[in-house]
Amino acid sequence: MTRNKSIWAAVSVAAAFSATAPMAADFTLSVKFEGLDRSGRFADSAAFCPPGIRSKDVSPGVSWSAGPEGTRSYALLMTDPDVPQDFSLINKPGTTIPSDAPRISVFHWVLTDIPAGIMSIGEGAESEGLVPGGKPVGVTPHGLRGANVYTSFLAKTDGMAGTYGGYDGPCPPINDQRIHHYTLEVVALDVPTLGLSGPFTGEDVEKAMAGHILASGEAIATYTLNPSLIPTPTAK
Repeated sequence: MTRNKSIWAAVSVAAAFSATAPMAADFTLSVKFEGLDRSGRFADSAAFCPPGIRSKDVSPGVSWSAGPEGTRSYALLMTDPDVPQDFSLINKPGTTIPSDAPRISVFHWVLTDIPAGIMSIGEGAESEGLVPGGKPVGVTPHGLRGANVYTSFLAKTDGMAGTYGGYDGPCPPINDQRIHHYTLEVVALDVPTLGLSGPFTGEDVEKAMAGHILASGEAIATYTLNPSLIPTPTAK
């Protein structure tokens, strides 16, 4: 009986491993944001609501190294894990959001089914500027756009409500004492498509990728609108 239990335990472990795509041993994609300053900060032109400039919400150039053997597509997700959990505090006059206030993570860029031969997306390819109501989701020359956080965040804002596809940049609260860190993750997958459609979300992508991940990598950029936290430009 003990031997049978051992056999069934081994079978269960094997089944669990078979449900997950084999990760390439010690294989990490090298991921890079283009156009950051020396401190690692986004250019104001990449932000959704930059201070005092007309050029805004232009998607940054990004690139990554090739995935391991068997890579058939890539997925790209950009998240901000530093969003205040209490939305009522955001930009509230006379209120400061402390750096240790509770936080949530949201998606600013959702792109899947990137062909295996593509390893870079040029500046402006995913957003040439802010579009009230959002850019369309769906097929592009470099992948399949999903919907980002502004779809829900601006759902009740007159003149701005709509489905926001692909990239829309940072807009951290001006009264936030924490610098926001934007994580760009690129994932190599063993399937050419995740089978998603319509205004799918970053959460939908994460669920669909389960069992298909071969390797991944990430890069981080920062941004803040709080004048006291904006780094002083340094001479080149």
